[in-house]
Amino acid sequence: MKKLSLVVALALGGLVACSIMANAQDAQGGKKGGGKGGGRMTVEQQLEQMSTALSLTDAQKPKVKAVLEDSSKKRQELMSGGSPDQEKMQAIRDEQTKKMKAILTPEQATKWQEQQASRFGGGKGGGKGGGKKKTDQ
Repeated sequence: MKKLSLVVALALGGLVACSIMANAQDAQGGKKGGGKGGGRMTVEQQLEQMSTALSLTDAQKPKVKAVLEDSSKKRQELMSGGSPDQEKMQAIRDEQTKKMKAILTPEQATKWQEQQASRFGGGKGGGKGGGKKKTDQ
């Protein structure tokens, strides 16, 4: 009887340990596609976040998704060549910004650019005075 209890206890302990390890791995690499991309959000996650934050219309969503997919593809191509050229990365962001401005309303575009400026440190193409507003608050 003691042997059976010991076996059951060891089995349960092993299951608990495995589930803890699986949860820890999910927490570290929880975003799909986040391994090689340095924890970047997927296109779907970006679209969901933008839909919520900017109240995208049903007509805007497929257009925004197409821009996000195009930018993501270009970034992946650039990253596959080794260490990415920051000027080329900036050019991809600038092109994305230009396309987004054509899709979004002026209010949405302003809010999106503020989010981008805080995300990318208010660098080139981060929006008019995007970094400046952050310090005034």
